[in-house]
Amino acid sequence: MSKEKFLTGRVAMVTGGASGMGRAMALAFAEGGADVAIGSRTASTSRCKAEIEARGVRALAIDLDVTSTDSVQAFYDAVVENFGKVDILANSAGIGLEQTICGHPDELWHQVIDINLNGAYRTIKLCLPGMISRRWGRIINIASTAASVGSATNPAYCTSKAAVVALTRCVALEGAPHGVSCNAISPGWVETDLGKNWMAELAESSGQSLEDYISATIQSNPQKRMIQPQEIGALALFLCRDEAFGITMQNLTVSAGSLW
Repeated sequence: MSKEKFLTGRVAMVTGGASGMGRAMALAFAEGGADVAIGSRTASTSRCKAEIEARGVRALAIDLDVTSTDSVQAFYDAVVENFGKVDILANSAGIGLEQTICGHPDELWHQVIDINLNGAYRTIKLCLPGMISRRWGRIINIASTAASVGSATNPAYCTSKAAVVALTRCVALEGAPHGVSCNAISPGWVETDLGKNWMAELAESSGQSLEDYISATIQSNPQKRMIQPQEIGALALFLCRDEAFGITMQNLTVSAGSLW
């Protein structure tokens, strides 16, 4: 096994894997030599599947609804049937929402919690036992700077991401004696379609153009830029190294110095 292909023989399963940070992690794992399965509800998986296979590994792409226990079970079963196991789990499926507590529709609150938090719970519950039995596993959950910083108009999102960090810590402790690490990555603004769509909503509510809103966001960032998806992919790949096993139960912020 070459140093560059240190994940040869490993299998990665990525939720929200067809776009944004999920896609970036899936491609990074493939570059590392892992076979990769991606699941997505909102983006076409065929293009990302081809990109993964172009890295010389096997790929599996399945429609996935992380709010459905049956859908998550079907995804997991397909990965095990095709690739035999799951060594790496990356939970990237998520949504954001602009809404104050006052007037918050209950169904939207439950939707955000179900996707961002319960979706990760469902996949971890299936993948962790096998990782423990094989004494090797890496679980990476996408949280957010919102897990540590409140916002009057994002209570469901902030709550869900703070809970993802708490879940990460519990899973890390359960897996620690058995060769399994679990970490959260908390990005700030990342230049993805989801991020731009959210910024467009914020820009409209503040009476700004999207271009002006993005420019102001960049200028307020200490590094004067937005995080790129491949930066998240590179960190996720590093966390899979044997040398990184000691990094567990952590909430790793990637925000270019920005609090949000």
